[in-house]
Amino acid sequence: MSLRNALPKIITGTVPGMKSKLLIERRDKAAPSAVSCIYPVAIARGEGAMIEDLDGNYFLDWIGGVGVLNVGYSQPEIVSAVKDQAEKYFHGMFNIVTHEGYVALAEKLNQIAPVKGKQKRTFLTNSGAEADENAVKIARGYTKRPNIIVFSGAFHGRTELTMTMTSKKAYAKGMGPLAHGVFRARFPYVYRNPEGMPEEKEIDYYVDSIYKVFEECGAPETIAAIVVEPVQGEGGFIPAPIEWVKAVRRLCDETGILLIADEVQTGFCRTGKMFASDYWKDAGCAPDILTMAKSIAAGMPLSAVTAREEIMEAVPVGTIGGTYCGNAVSCAAALKAIEFMEQHHLDQRAVEIGNKVMSRYKKMKEKYEAVGDVRGLGSMIGIEFVKDKDSKEPDPDLVKSLIQECVQNGLLVESAGIYGNVIRFLAPLVITDEQLEAGLDILEKAVAKFSKEK
Repeated sequence: MSLRNALPKIITGTVPGMKSKLLIERRDKAAPSAVSCIYPVAIARGEGAMIEDLDGNYFLDWIGGVGVLNVGYSQPEIVSAVKDQAEKYFHGMFNIVTHEGYVALAEKLNQIAPVKGKQKRTFLTNSGAEADENAVKIARGYTKRPNIIVFSGAFHGRTELTMTMTSKKAYAKGMGPLAHGVFRARFPYVYRNPEGMPEEKEIDYYVDSIYKVFEECGAPETIAAIVVEPVQGEGGFIPAPIEWVKAVRRLCDETGILLIADEVQTGFCRTGKMFASDYWKDAGCAPDILTMAKSIAAGMPLSAVTAREEIMEAVPVGTIGGTYCGNAVSCAAALKAIEFMEQHHLDQRAVEIGNKVMSRYKKMKEKYEAVGDVRGLGSMIGIEFVKDKDSKEPDPDLVKSLIQECVQNGLLVESAGIYGNVIRFLAPLVITDEQLEAGLDILEKAVAKFSKEK
């Protein structure tokens, strides 16, 4: 059986094995500790949703590079496309020479990105943070306004501007002063609504927090953009309620503010459509600007910003760009990856996977006192752990134990959430049904080990 169809298997008893341990020790001496890693895994190769470590252990990967590998590891046709491009040229700086890959990818993204407007244009960058930062620059260039609004629980990156935009300030510890002109409203984290709030009042409550920003921080005419993750990633895999998105869209239209959808983690079939904001478009509240990265190029560094032509063309010449933006090899990987997603209907597969995971998680919620909430969109799913269902007190220590228990049994999972008490599901969308069930079994056994039944 190939690794692509294999199941988790630990042959060293515990991990890491000796070869992996030696490489991890070298890492500890050669690389900064601030680039942290809690996983005792050193990868030798990867195929589909599986990786093999240096000692021959097999791991099922439910992290996928934190959403980078929707098409899985080492898809042969994408590997071939990268090789073909590398034999022609690695790089052609787009400010100097025009190359086919950049143009073709921009055309494709203009076709599929669900932003407002008929004529669209796309700017290619290198990382999610770079895409988000450039989206803000583009919004400022178009509106001629200085400020932006972001949300509680948000994660947008680690550059100076994006770590300011990011809510969790552990990512900015000791890094001040931070950027100016970034104001924060409340994201609709419905599971943790204020106690006693009736359901029919929750949308108004969270929209009102934006109006409080207008009152206390910056008037609407000073706000260039509101930046929203359709499903919060680091914040705990919390989908933005569509009625709230509609209200934010109306607010933006009334005030001339641009709506930016940060789809760095949600994009490329993860949520059951090519982009999560396709759901927004279907509901009549499409964003003005869309940022994307992670799974765009199957692991090659690439990101993009797409907006309608009038927005992009208002940007002053020279204010956006960069040496490696739209690298030729990365563009080749992206074009083939998107083709693979469309041909293999990974959007539909994401729905199938998501339904299986949600069904199992809901049963776990009914059975175990520690499972407080399950939520998600498509196959971007979070399971939140608490000390008990009544208090909803977060239990990050339990999640840490679950992560280590799972990895010792061949399953890689990662935490999320503002309290570190959520396990996120980001498995490659090429995962087999047998692998999915094996992973769910490993996770549930770990939960059963550390949590009492109701």
